[in-house]
Amino acid sequence: MGNQSIISEFWEFLKFRKRYWLLPIVLVLLLFGALIVFTESSAVAPFIYALF
Repeated sequence: MGNQSIISEFWEFLKFRKRYWLLPIVLVLLLFGALIVFTESSAVAPFIYALF
């Protein structure tokens, strides 16, 4: 295993266990996380908070 990255290890897990339905869930969570990080202290923040 050694120097295998988290992304490639996760992809191998999905392929081996046939859990492809997890991929959209993880992608949506990553997008929400990126949205929160990038709008934390910007002028766009009030508009993003209005969406939720």
